[in-house]
Amino acid sequence: QWQLVESGGGLVQPGGSLRLSCLVSGFPFDNYVIAWFRQVAGKEREGVSSVSGSGQVTNHADSVKGRFTISRDSAKNTVYLQMNSLQSEDTAVYYCAAKYPDFPTLRVDDYDYWGQGTQVTVSS
Repeated sequence: QWQLVESGGGLVQPGGSLRLSCLVSGFPFDNYVIAWFRQVAGKEREGVSSVSGSGQVTNHADSVKGRFTISRDSAKNTVYLQMNSLQSEDTAVYYCAAKYPDFPTLRVDDYDYWGQGTQVTVSS
């Protein structure tokens, strides 16, 4: 049974940092692209960052380039999203998702497996 479980969300002040984690089980971790998406109520879900199965290729939305870093740890079946210099516009529910084959896109329709999401709120 496949499963993606996000954690690490919370409340942070503008300019602060958070690290999200996505624990993956139920399919071969190293063969799948893992991505982070986010969604604000009433708006479409948007791609944030994605990483290839090997971890060597990453893709970031323009809005987060230079601030967010995505990485993966095969020993822990976990993908991380390090978020720095957070802004109020980053407030959203963050979801991790998985797809095969192994090219890291940011399109929602490319992804087959989804987690339940974790809330990130950036506010003073």
